Amino acid sequence: MNLTPEMFLIVCPLLFLAGLVDAIGGGGGLISLPAYVLAGVPIHNAIATNKLSSACGTTLATVRFIRKGLVNWKLSLPTIAFAVLGSSLGAHASMAMEEGVMEKILFVILPVVAFLVLNPRVFHDNADAPLVLNRRLWITAILSSFVVGMYDGFYGPGTGTFLIVAFTVFARLNIRTANAQAKVINLTTNITSLTIFILNGQVIFLLGLAAALCNMAGNYVGAGLAMTKGSRVTRPVIILVLCLLFLKVLGIL
Repeated sequence: MNLTPEMFLIVCPLLFLAGLVDAIGGGGGLISLPAYVLAGVPIHNAIATNKLSSACGTTLATVRFIRKGLVNWKLSLPTIAFAVLGSSLGAHASMAMEEGVMEKILFVILPVVAFLVLNPRVFHDNADAPLVLNRRLWITAILSSFVVGMYDGFYGPGTGTFLIVAFTVFARLNIRTANAQAKVINLTTNITSLTIFILNGQVIFLLGLAAALCNMAGNYVGAGLAMTKGSRVTRPVIILVLCLLFLKVLGIL
């Protein structure tokens, strides 16, 4: 497709905001995917190109957790295999659907995901609960890697939140440990689905790389903001972008 300056002017600032939001409160995917759609990128290309920018940010976050020794590799290695399988199926299912159907699904999914991401009551921090490799944890890790992996390959926004909720609610891990394990799975699903989209010619590299740089810059700035300001910054931005997306889908913008 032909890229225009207007596309970069819409996508890059919104991807910066997505990185900012992700760093201080989570939910950046609720901004980044609509950003491409608002810029006029076809839905399949939007999902594919969004994987490029999100994979860069997720890589940085995952490396940080690994360096801090928070990733349990004995648990992570099996989840990587199921995440690859799930995200592969999701990516192929995404490309197989007609563009009009995908847009309608997007219109339904994003408000639901936004409600879950912005609702603090879905998170359960089990304080300093240790990571014990019991049957509950193995079942939670494997099922969430596969099921959430399929969702990430298919669409993506809210994947990290869903994984953290699964690990904290069902496996009863503390949020920091859950976040570390979730990052490994999320990075795997991003890379797997991105590879499939690239092989099928769906990624717009120039736009995606520019967006990735802006996204990482937003993550850097957001990391320096106080966590207590998170909800005051993230919620209005996410709601505004979703409203703009709905106006775009309805043909008003």
